[in-house]
Amino acid sequence: AVDAMGGDGSPKKIIDGIILNHYSNKNNFFKIFGDNNKIYPLINGKISKEFFEIIHTEKKIESTDSPLEGAKRGKDTSMWLAIQSVKDKEADIVISAGNTGALLVVSKLNLKMIENIDKPALSALWPNKKGMSVVLDLGANIECNSKNLTDFSIMGASLYKSLYPNENPKVALLNIGSEELKGNETIKETFQILSDKKLEFDFKGYIEGNELMNGEVNVIVSDGFTGNVALKTAEGTANFITQELKKTLGGNFIGKISSLLNFSNLSRFKKRLDPRLYNGAIFIGLDSPVVKSHGGTDYFGFSNSLNVCNRIVK
Repeated sequence: AVDAMGGDGSPKKIIDGIILNHYSNKNNFFKIFGDNNKIYPLINGKISKEFFEIIHTEKKIESTDSPLEGAKRGKDTSMWLAIQSVKDKEADIVISAGNTGALLVVSKLNLKMIENIDKPALSALWPNKKGMSVVLDLGANIECNSKNLTDFSIMGASLYKSLYPNENPKVALLNIGSEELKGNETIKETFQILSDKKLEFDFKGYIEGNELMNGEVNVIVSDGFTGNVALKTAEGTANFITQELKKTLGGNFIGKISSLLNFSNLSRFKKRLDPRLYNGAIFIGLDSPVVKSHGGTDYFGFSNSLNVCNRIVK
C-alpha cells in the first residue's frame, strides 16, 4: 500500500520510483492511494494494470501539519487509507514518504502494538565496514525509559535476524562513552537489565558515535532524539565528503586526470556513501509493518525503499 501524496515532489517521484522498482521486481502489486487525476497519467502505459490499482482521494496530510492535525484531517486522506488497507488485510505492508509524526499517530490509531511493547521505534539499515547495521530509534520517541530501550534492543535484534538469518545480532547502546559509569540513569538501567537478562543475541554494552560504522556491532539502540541527531549527522557528513571530493577532483587538470584514472574506485566510494541506497525505515513494534521513506529522497531512493518493503514482508 503506497501513500502517493506524501513527501517532496509527490506524486511524480513516488510513481517514478514504483516504475523503476517494477523493472527489477515483478513480484510486487501496488495499491496506490492518492489523486487519480495526477497519478494515472504518470503510470499509464509504463506498468501493466495487473500490477497496480489506484484508490482515488484528493485529501492528503501536509508536511507542515502537526501529528494531531494530520490525524484530524480525516479517514479519507491518502496516508490514512493506505494504512487502513494493511489493517483490513488488503495489503501486506504500507509505505509513505509523508509527515513522520502523522504517520506514527495514524498508524497507532489503526494498528495494534505487539503484546508487551509500549512504543514503536523507527528503525533503519545503515552501512558499516563489514556489512549493515540496524539502528533504532531514529525519531519516533524523543523520551524513552529503560523498558523502552530494552524492548528496542529485542526488536532490533529480531529485525536484524529476520533480514540476515545467517548472522548473529550483536547489540550495543549508543552512549557518550564505553565505560559503565558513563551516561544518564536511563541508559545505565538499560545496560544493567540487558547484562542480567538471558537473551537471544550478544549484548556488547556501549558504543560511541565515532564507532557506529566500524562493524563490531550490528544493532545500535538509542532514544529517538539521539538517534535522529546521529542519523542526520551521518547523512550530512556523507554528503559533505562526496561534494568536497567532487569539487577537489574536478577543480584542475591534474584532478580531472586523477578522477578519470580512478573512475571505478570513486564510483564505488560514492555509491557506498549514497543515502538513497539505504532509504526506508520501519516502525517496528506495531503488529503490521509500516515503512517511512525519507521525504526529501528522489525516485531512486523511493525505489530502494520498496525493495526494503519486499524484504520485510518475506
